[in-house]
Amino acid sequence: MVRKKRLILLVAITLLLSLLLSACSGKTNTNSGNAESSDGSVEITWWTFPNFQPLDGELGKYEKEIIKAFNEKHPDIKVNLEMISYEGGPEKLNLAIASNTAPDVIYDAPGRIIDWGKKGLLAPLNDMMPDEVRNDISPALMKQSMVGDTIYMYPFNTGPFMMAVNKTLFEEIGALDLLPLDRPDRTWTVEEYEKALRAVKEKAPEVIPSGFYAKSVAGDQGTRGYLTNLGATRFLNEDYSEVAINSEGGVKALEWVVEANKEGLVAPGSASLDAGDHNDLFLQGKMAFAINYSAVLKSLFAPNKTEDFEDVLLPYPTPDGSAPKLEPFLGGLAIFNNDDEKRIEASKKLIDFIVNDPEWGKKNLIQTGGLSARNSITGLYEGSEYEYSELARKFITDPPTIADGYAEIRTFWFPALQEAILETKTPQEALDEFAEKANAAIESGKSNK
Repeated sequence: MVRKKRLILLVAITLLLSLLLSACSGKTNTNSGNAESSDGSVEITWWTFPNFQPLDGELGKYEKEIIKAFNEKHPDIKVNLEMISYEGGPEKLNLAIASNTAPDVIYDAPGRIIDWGKKGLLAPLNDMMPDEVRNDISPALMKQSMVGDTIYMYPFNTGPFMMAVNKTLFEEIGALDLLPLDRPDRTWTVEEYEKALRAVKEKAPEVIPSGFYAKSVAGDQGTRGYLTNLGATRFLNEDYSEVAINSEGGVKALEWVVEANKEGLVAPGSASLDAGDHNDLFLQGKMAFAINYSAVLKSLFAPNKTEDFEDVLLPYPTPDGSAPKLEPFLGGLAIFNNDDEKRIEASKKLIDFIVNDPEWGKKNLIQTGGLSARNSITGLYEGSEYEYSELARKFITDPPTIADGYAEIRTFWFPALQEAILETKTPQEALDEFAEKANAAIESGKSNK
């Protein structure tokens, strides 16, 4: 009996010592409900796609420099960095959310962030953005950062999506005058664009005049912007309640692409090309025009160019040469609500440092290759293409990515394009079927809010 009591006492003492040692160690699960160590420090996780250009060719090295500088001002906040890829990152995020192990901070784009906001997964950021900051950001960008009156994404870097052309090629074939580069706003007509394409086909037959792609959802903004401007129409109507691309203008634009494909004015086999394939053709000098470009992408793509040529930004052509409507690229930061106020406050401090630090805010913007989401912050770069990108801000329109159900809508888009290009359906039939499915997704998205 005495031995049994001693054994019970020994077990109890061992358990007590174990608990004491655990408490003193300060070790916590970064995705648990309490990430505060015994010394008052807080541990948070930051997941990010490769939004910054690699430092010394090493992915994640620049982000680590940000964290090091941040810790000089906030030594009590430990930041665990995880780089995620554009290929596998979205699924990794979905799995983390489903298993309640989402990161604290995410640097991404509105398409996913606003969807998370609508599902109640994010912490509001209204207290981080006083009126003087909000009023310095265009309504089109703020609209992409909010759900109702609640701000869920702190907008950081931007730049209108548009086209790019291999200017060097047009100089070599003596057709530079066919490009609208002598016009301050570079606007041009579909007819002028066709003349440029045919000049490439005639004078540089080894080069594909222009590109298109319809294999996957990646880069969907390029195909949207291309078709809506070619047809002078919208993708969704102004209140996001239904599809508008199956209008007369949208159908004509897709008919133009189908005919251009048959004529050899766009990349052959575009139904089986994705955005990456399209980009590679342009960066290898094998294609004269790219339909998915921006100042940000121009900078990020630079290391991947295998041919030495000057890539110049151009707006999408419109039927009458009027002002195009360009969807904005927008990168921003958000915070997953992991039910821990200390982690949320620490995450806000990290976001504020990345975006607003007097030294690092500007440095970070330049490392993205993008323009500032703030209208008052300009002149970050030298060069005509950045000057033009600043000018092209006036063409920015509201994108459809914040529509209810957009995550599902985009999955119907590329099959519709494929069917039209492969001529298994007429452009009208393909777009009408897309509209039917997309409108149902919009209604479903509204009911699930």
